[in-house]
Amino acid sequence: MTDTPAETAQPSFRSDVTVELVKHTAGDSDVLWAARVSTAGEQSLEELSKDPERSKGLINYLMRDRHGSPFEHNSMTFFISAPIFVFREFMRHRVGWSYNEESGRYRELQPVFYVPGADRKLVQQGRPGKYVFVDGTAEQQKLVTDAMEDSYRRSYETYQEMLAAGVAREVARAVLPVGLFSSMYATCNARSLMHFLGLRTQHEEARVPSFPQREIEMVGEKMEKHWAQLMPLTYAAFNANGRVAP
Repeated sequence: MTDTPAETAQPSFRSDVTVELVKHTAGDSDVLWAARVSTAGEQSLEELSKDPERSKGLINYLMRDRHGSPFEHNSMTFFISAPIFVFREFMRHRVGWSYNEESGRYRELQPVFYVPGADRKLVQQGRPGKYVFVDGTAEQQKLVTDAMEDSYRRSYETYQEMLAAGVAREVARAVLPVGLFSSMYATCNARSLMHFLGLRTQHEEARVPSFPQREIEMVGEKMEKHWAQLMPLTYAAFNANGRVAP
């Protein structure tokens, strides 16, 4: 009796992203003890047992006057699943970030691909630096969906053909598009996250306008929700001071 070969996974398509908070050591008190060491020395550790709400004025002062280093003494690790093109933008953020991404050299990549949802604006109008995106027509939405899904299926079939012929994974992966989903762990501190959010999200309270690609903004929005729960006073000060990283 011969073994039946494993069935090749069929391509699937999604328009969302995944962001999970894996672990953290992050709280508003981390900002306070780090800041107060300059005047209180070892007694600054007492801030860890105090209610940080009593010192929210100090947090706002640090944010307003851009005393940034106290916001670095914390850590958040996120698991993120998103299209490869999002990660290529994401990894331009280097200061205060650490990354580990799944490898197409060491594992067979799974056929999960990005297709924009119906709410994704498809048409760019205006010149660089002064453009907006507007909704596409039903015909444009159908074209994008059909063309992407067809291209993804063909590229993954080619990938599988090469693997079946004994071609190394690190070579065969070259035919796969940047719309393929990848996954990574990303670790940052509050200061580096604020810099990311200032550039990669749009917000009514932002002092400096930003024009991020929607897909990386989706990741940023999910990260922001987690952070807002961990460090509510720091988050409030960030918004109150124009969402500019200190």
